Amino acid sequence: MSKRPHCPHCDYPLSACLCHAIAPVRCAATLVILQHPSEVGHAKNSVRLLQRVVQDCIVAVGESETDFAGIRRQLEGNGRQTLLLYPADASVNLQEWPGIGGGDHEPVNLLVIDGTWRKALKMFKLNPWLQELQAVHLGDNYQSRYRIRKAKRPDSLSTLEATAYALSELEPCLDVTPLFTAFDAMVERQLAAMPEAVRRRYQD
Repeated sequence: MSKRPHCPHCDYPLSACLCHAIAPVRCAATLVILQHPSEVGHAKNSVRLLQRVVQDCIVAVGESETDFAGIRRQLEGNGRQTLLLYPADASVNLQEWPGIGGGDHEPVNLLVIDGTWRKALKMFKLNPWLQELQAVHLGDNYQSRYRIRKAKRPDSLSTLEATAYALSELEPCLDVTPLFTAFDAMVERQLAAMPEAVRRRYQD
C-alpha cells in the first residue's frame, strides 16, 4: 500500500495540511525534545507540529544514554543551564524556580521528554545524566486542550502543550499563541477525519 502524499512544508498528509495554521516563533531557550522511538510515527504525535512552529527546535530520537550522547555534548558545550521538564521526585515548580525572577534570567536549555508516562520514566532511569539536571514541573493550573486523547492522569498534557506552557513561564514576553493555534487546528483535522460515531465520543 502506497503512503499517502504529504505536504512538503508541514509534513502532514495533504488532506490534513496545517500550513494555514502555522506561524513560526523563535524562543530564546535552546529547546530539545528527547523523543522515544515509538512516538515518531504516532498519528497523534504533537512534536512534529511543535518543530514546525518553534524555529530551531531540536528533536533527538532514542532511549538510552548512548542514543543521546551527541545532544548531551552539544548542551554541555553551549554554556547554558539545562532544565529538564519532568516531574521527578526532586523537581521544583517552574513558577518557583529562582531563575524565573523578573523574567531577566539568562536563556536556558529546555529538555522535554516525549513519550508515554511509562516510557518517559524508563528514559529517565536509563539516562543518569538526566537525573543530575535541575528538573522542573508545571503547576496544576494548566489544562489540556487535547480532546482526542483520553489521559489517565489529570495533569496529562501533550508535549506541545507542556512545552508551550513552560516557555511562557521562562519567557513572559514570548507569544506562544501560535503553538496553540496550530495545535487546535491539528485536533480539529483529526476530529474531522473520524467516523461520526467516534467523533461524537470526544465531543460529548
